[in-house]
Amino acid sequence: MAAAVLRPGVFCTRRALGAAAGRRYLLSAAYVDSSKWENRKKEDHSLADLAHLMDRTYERKLPVSSLTIARFVDNISSREEVDQAEYYLYKFRHSPNCWYLRDWTIHSWIRQCLKYGAQDKALYTLKNKVQYGIFPDNFTFNILLDCFIKQKKYEDAMSIVTEIMLQESFDELSTQLLSLYVLYEYLATKRERTWEEEKNLGASLVLTGLKQTSTVGFSSQLYGYAFLGKVELDKGLRAVYNLMPLMWTPGYLNRALQVMENVASLSGDSKICKEAIDALESIFQSVLEAKPGPESPEEVKELEKSQCAESEETEQSKVPEYYSRFKELYSKLHSLGKVESGSLLTLTTQLVKEKMPACEVEDIAKYEQKLKEWQQEQALLIEREREMREKAKKEMEAKKLAKASA
Repeated sequence: MAAAVLRPGVFCTRRALGAAAGRRYLLSAAYVDSSKWENRKKEDHSLADLAHLMDRTYERKLPVSSLTIARFVDNISSREEVDQAEYYLYKFRHSPNCWYLRDWTIHSWIRQCLKYGAQDKALYTLKNKVQYGIFPDNFTFNILLDCFIKQKKYEDAMSIVTEIMLQESFDELSTQLLSLYVLYEYLATKRERTWEEEKNLGASLVLTGLKQTSTVGFSSQLYGYAFLGKVELDKGLRAVYNLMPLMWTPGYLNRALQVMENVASLSGDSKICKEAIDALESIFQSVLEAKPGPESPEEVKELEKSQCAESEETEQSKVPEYYSRFKELYSKLHSLGKVESGSLLTLTTQLVKEKMPACEVEDIAKYEQKLKEWQQEQALLIEREREMREKAKKEMEAKKLAKASA
């Protein structure tokens, strides 16, 4: 009954996603189409039976197989069952077999969440990946990003980009492009941000920007280093690199200036957006205009104990020098015609439209190949499971015969 009550919401979600029929989103309909996934060969099982099997196995302190949790996720048929699957994914992650959660199970979980209007569950398990074991591949990340982009939920999409950054998974060009689009939509729509959000923004912009050799790429590097430099000055170097895939050497504002120097020395038509340059200048000005407040004895003591205190103090003292260099470099870039006046969101959107069609062809081909590999791997596991059951059955019969003869 609960499933029947929840179903209308599912249909509403699907209608909302398809409301703008005929309009091409960043990803094409062929890319996000689930028919190939849905039409693959899969086993039909009762969730009640699988749940009973897993509960009984855990009670006996035995490991649940990766095939069992995969079957459970594959056979989800309602929003209510998504919640049940979340529970068993958590249980599996905290079991001895946790390392064997299959890639196709992770992909299936995200697909099922999107199918039954449970995007919030997909995002929650992704953000709590250590507790659920959800580490998607680039294709899976892309279809999840696309869902939130279509709904204009840029804060949620930004959370996904942050997870991609933390996993250092900007391997595919399509993922880089979608992430850059989300980053600039997020910047355009959310003006007030915490320092943690700016750190995540900065790291994501730098890591995606380093993959690009274009105006958007160089501008993203500059923008990202500016955010990270601000965090370095305000919160200390450790706050920048702790639990992040970033360098632990000081000088993030200096790295921003090096990006400007690199672009000034390039002979091509790459530029830096004025939007990114203005963001860096704003940070310099706010630091130079800020008056340090009185420090309590406890704060002074902690500062003296800090291992990074000396380097942070050095960076603070270098800001006037950095700002002087910044003005020289800005003037040089301007004289060379290497300052782009267009907005980064507009330029990124153009870049996505230009590059994405070719990326999609490559991604879809890789995905189809991966589907074949997953099916082969699954078939091997099913065969191994069958052999082990037969072996266990024979051993049991042999024990019974031995007992009877004794």
